[in-house]
Amino acid sequence: MNPKDIKKEYTNGEVTIVWQSAKCIHSANCVHNNPDVFHPKEKPWIRPEASTTEKIIDTVNKCPSGALTYFLNKKND
Repeated sequence: MNPKDIKKEYTNGEVTIVWQSAKCIHSANCVHNNPDVFHPKEKPWIRPEASTTEKIIDTVNKCPSGALTYFLNKKND
């Protein structure tokens, strides 16, 4: 596996953000749209617990490269 081709998942319990480093073009749309969650100079750089699920989905949908995607977690009813 190429060290630049990393896939990581970050969850707030309701939604999971999937980041694929190889697709990232560093547009910084995520940082500008949701600075509470996306901190590119820190580790972990994605903190989904700092925002609402709705705002996270909106931000991820604005990612121009497709490096960020998401899925909704199943509820344990």
